[in-house]
Amino acid sequence: MEPSSAATVSAGPGLQPAPADLLRRLRARGAGDPVTHVERVPARAGVPAPWPPWAPPELRAAFARRGVVAPWQHQAEAASLAYDGGHVVVATGTASGKSLAYQLPALATLLADPRATVLYLAPTKALAADQLRAVAALELEGVRPACYDGDTPRAEREWIRKHSRFVLTNPDMLHHGILPGHAQWSGFLRRLAYVVIDECHTYRGVFGSHVAHVLRRLRRQCARFGATPVFVLASATSGDPSTAAGRLTGLPVTAITEDASPRGGVTFALWEPPLLPADSGSISPVPPQPTGDHDDLRQVRRSALRETADLLADTVAEGVRTLAFVRSRKGAEVVAANARRALDDAVPGLGGRVAAYRGGYLREERRELERALLHGDLLGLASTNALELGVDLVGLDAVLICGYPGTRASLWQQAGRAGRSGQEALAVLVARDDPLDTYLVHHPEAIFGAPVEATVLDPANPYVLAPQLACAAVEAPLTPADLALFGDGAKEAIDQLVEAGALRQRPTGWYWRHRERPEVDLRGEGGAPVAVVESATGRLLGTVDGGSSHFLLHPGAVYLHQGVSYVVDELDLADGCALVHIEEPDWSTHARDVTDLSVVSVRSYVDAGPVGMFLGEVDVTSQVVSYQRRRIATGEVIDTRPLDLPTRELRTVAVWFTLSPQSLTAAGVQAADVPGALHAAEHAAIGLLPLMATCDRWDIGGLSTALHPDTEAPTVFVYDGHPGGAGFAERAYGTASAWLRATRDAIAECGCETGCPSCVQSPKCGNGNNPLSKPDAIRVLDVVLANLPA
Repeated sequence: MEPSSAATVSAGPGLQPAPADLLRRLRARGAGDPVTHVERVPARAGVPAPWPPWAPPELRAAFARRGVVAPWQHQAEAASLAYDGGHVVVATGTASGKSLAYQLPALATLLADPRATVLYLAPTKALAADQLRAVAALELEGVRPACYDGDTPRAEREWIRKHSRFVLTNPDMLHHGILPGHAQWSGFLRRLAYVVIDECHTYRGVFGSHVAHVLRRLRRQCARFGATPVFVLASATSGDPSTAAGRLTGLPVTAITEDASPRGGVTFALWEPPLLPADSGSISPVPPQPTGDHDDLRQVRRSALRETADLLADTVAEGVRTLAFVRSRKGAEVVAANARRALDDAVPGLGGRVAAYRGGYLREERRELERALLHGDLLGLASTNALELGVDLVGLDAVLICGYPGTRASLWQQAGRAGRSGQEALAVLVARDDPLDTYLVHHPEAIFGAPVEATVLDPANPYVLAPQLACAAVEAPLTPADLALFGDGAKEAIDQLVEAGALRQRPTGWYWRHRERPEVDLRGEGGAPVAVVESATGRLLGTVDGGSSHFLLHPGAVYLHQGVSYVVDELDLADGCALVHIEEPDWSTHARDVTDLSVVSVRSYVDAGPVGMFLGEVDVTSQVVSYQRRRIATGEVIDTRPLDLPTRELRTVAVWFTLSPQSLTAAGVQAADVPGALHAAEHAAIGLLPLMATCDRWDIGGLSTALHPDTEAPTVFVYDGHPGGAGFAERAYGTASAWLRATRDAIAECGCETGCPSCVQSPKCGNGNNPLSKPDAIRVLDVVLANLPA
């Protein structure tokens, strides 16, 4: 009863075998039982509602032709609020038909007013393309929907500006193309009735803060042309969606959260890969590091990538349509390659039914993979979260989630891709060997009994606000009336731009002084993408964001693309290009960096006797200085090779705590063990912070020291990995007791003796996870929790 919001996997037989039976078979294929918990998410009946009286007959008929005989209750409620002029966010589950909630009022208005226009924003091009197909399939006269993005041929762009009444784009194109060219878009903006913001929960952190100001710039231009569009937002279930949507748009927004759509039952399993002896040939993301008297005798867990690859092969062999979500591009390639190899060993040729899908592929490759999946040529796909929000994959039988995706919102979004037409589905979370994943698979109430996180963004971040104000000044001089629109800190940011010579103040406002536009990266990814080019042929293989290039594309790095291994010959940062050659080495590469941190200012603090908890600004200097080569078969370190890459500097926001040396001594932490104790506590705290904020450990960094020159005490820092901060450190400071309590529990409950990747080792440690002291980390956190107010 919902319109297809995107292309759907072609129909076929239901899940064979049933989810519970399939799970039993998967559990029985190894030694021991890797499942720590099975949650039965029950099926739910839908609650339909009558069509709103304002919905025109031709629109109802168009939806009926697509199989929609009536809306669900939440769709009708949200649509009526929007049609009456209220800003609204629909925050309901995956496949709940959120698209109808905005299509209904927007298309009804376009049919009633032949001059009205609609702007649709999606975080990915794939999602916008799917929405275009859905709107075009309704075949409504005069709507003329069209995608306007970086892939749109230039010959079509002028026609779209002049004639399309339903334009689908993304925040990047709005920022780089539409708003700077507002004069050419004046006719469209003057008649703009609705702005639709799809998957708005993805706009978090620095990216979300930038998008918040892009939307304020859009509102400003519309107001100049006399338009006040209604904003309709669609979100996965999230905590306090009204506040998050209001912060994003700068407007009062009503939230619709009661999901009235039907849902098939889901069998949701938490899966912990088994422990293996260190000499078993297993691959661990972080090989065991010597700590004290214990060294390479420690056990490691089987790699989550290997486990997911085997599960993907098993489900495909059962004829089960399966999507495996993998957190990294490299990981998606590894899972797909291993699954293909296992399937071909069992049934030659069956491996061809599995592929990888990730960002960085060329557009033609992505479209071909989507087509193969839609037509059933592929049975299994290993994907990054590029498909979490891209092609709507409702209709799959099973979803494998390789590692906790960082937030409960993403977890449920990914799990929701399984299930077709109300049939039963299987979802499996395969835990990585890290503190958060281990904590979650042994504390299922933290997943199934906890509310979804609130989306964290900070439009007042000066590193976001100032460049966005500069962009706004290019589009039209800033006036005192604009200060309220851009919110807290706007006047201070404008004064700084004037002092820097970027703006000139005149009686009528502030004017941009330069000929060229400011360069602003919405994604906060550390610069322009780096192209990966095959040296021998000049063929473009893909791209890597600038912020990751030092780690993934340094000279000597192993780079994977569609299962083929390449080694980097040269990284040219000036030209944004990495040259690679095909090679199949028996080792993998792991970059290592060094970090220094200094305190700039303290925003807030808690004095708790021997313990201090602080929030403030810090300067972080980091440099990738070397990389390790490790044997693929065993994880053995072959050697460490130096690198000569430039230093990176970051001013950001951090949370940190200090302890008096006397309190540590009283707790039984000897002076020689303090560095290892703090280092282990820092790793675990970083690993558990995503439990409190909408981030993952790769969004944040940390530093610990037995005596920091700025605090003059043993200190643990955790900082946002983006200029100006992303709101994560503030969240950590506000929930410090709960955050550090979960950190302490995760370390104490881990079954290892001296520390492992499940508790205190980190896959991103620049010091090779040395020194670490698990028992002393518990003592450190006990001191903090005993003194810190709840």
